[in-house]
Amino acid sequence: MIEEKEKTEEEEKQAESGETGLPIQKLAINFLTRFYIVFKILKLYAENNELIEEQTTLLMEDLNRLKAAEPEVKFRIKQESIFFNQQRLKFSLGNYHIFKFLLEEFRKREIGQLEFSPDIGRQELTRALAILCQKRTEAQPYEAIQAELQDNQITGLTLEKMQASERLLSPEKSSARLYFLSILHLREISERQKDNEKIRLNTTRRLIQSIFNHLIDNESFLLGLTNIKNHDEYTLNHSVNVSLLAIALGRRLGLSRVELVDLGLAAFFHDLGKIETPLEILNKPGQLTEEERKIMELHPHQGAEKLVQLKEFRRLPISAIHVAMEHHIKEDLSGYPHFKIKQDVNLYSRIVKVCDFFDAITTKRVYRKKVFTRAEALSLMLEQGRTEFNPVILKAFVQMMGIFPVGSVVLLNTGEIGLVTAVNQELKFLLRPRVKIIVDAAGNKIDGELVDLTEIDLENRKYKRTIVKEINPDEYGLNVADYFLAEAEA
Repeated sequence: MIEEKEKTEEEEKQAESGETGLPIQKLAINFLTRFYIVFKILKLYAENNELIEEQTTLLMEDLNRLKAAEPEVKFRIKQESIFFNQQRLKFSLGNYHIFKFLLEEFRKREIGQLEFSPDIGRQELTRALAILCQKRTEAQPYEAIQAELQDNQITGLTLEKMQASERLLSPEKSSARLYFLSILHLREISERQKDNEKIRLNTTRRLIQSIFNHLIDNESFLLGLTNIKNHDEYTLNHSVNVSLLAIALGRRLGLSRVELVDLGLAAFFHDLGKIETPLEILNKPGQLTEEERKIMELHPHQGAEKLVQLKEFRRLPISAIHVAMEHHIKEDLSGYPHFKIKQDVNLYSRIVKVCDFFDAITTKRVYRKKVFTRAEALSLMLEQGRTEFNPVILKAFVQMMGIFPVGSVVLLNTGEIGLVTAVNQELKFLLRPRVKIIVDAAGNKIDGELVDLTEIDLENRKYKRTIVKEINPDEYGLNVADYFLAEAEA
């Protein structure tokens, strides 16, 4: 398998922002954009339609530019990416929908690679695309496409079948896989740190970019995955949750894609210093002694120091150092570590602090008597207000999570119990999220339907279901994470 070329951090950022100085990136993305247009309109019009002829002529011009720049023209699907020859293509927020559409269409047809020969002409290209864009219902779509290409004597386009591991997953299954890959990657980083081995920050950046992409497509489900709490690997699990929440919150605050990837990286590494904290202190059931607390409060310094010492340090945003140092500093500048001269805290540190606090107090820990539900956690955070958190960032976080955040368990006026799976962002419907019924009115646990609490009973003109109150799932023997994992495995 062809390996992706290493790139500098500057090139990575340029590519993400759409301002790359690499002409091949632009040429390849221009071609795929035109390919997308032709693909869509071929579903509506015949091959000899005037619009088709115009667009395929433009597509041919883009293809000729690629052929002039590169000896071969080959597009390849690998995991969540599209490669042109050896180079992974970077799509911006503005053209991400094109990338997603093509990725899914290729997967539906089990196409892992397309290669255009140097002598392919416009008419042959049009016939090939007309075959590709057809809706496929065959059990083996790739074989059916290959047969049609052969019947039409098309030799200018060569296909390769997608590997089984790359074929289309449900959005939920794909998101869950990414979530656990992130935990595994962070575990590998922790182990490499202990052995003073090189860490692959390019891999980390690509993981964060994938998280960003999945958040755009399926934010509610990814926020639901943050209900997963692995007590044996708390620091790893917690760091991935905080990274997810931080990227989602950063989007609400208007950060760009490049800024969100940097924020996600910083959040991913915010607790790296805890590698040095003894487990008997991290997991102590009782209150820490003064000496133990001093050791615990060293982890921001230790985390920042570890990041600076990385062999690939130049690939890290400088904000990661700030976040490692500052994520326990409160808005009034109390907290730890204590700085003699400190007048401000980095924006990313303030964002991560909110997410870090929320995930921590909604997680069972041996030393904490109270485990807050997600709604209770938001109420507590609002009470602490300006002293603990930046008010603007906290307000955005509360609005993002909703009155009943994804993962909340609620009692309905029908006697049923529901799990919140999506928040309704309309102000007048904040109390009416989407829920999955998990306990029926008779008290039986069920794999119930998804219901929208804005639904009206047409006979009496009243809402069919209304939330009575949030309940603690532990008191009813319900494990919220299991429901999101079951959705991923469906």
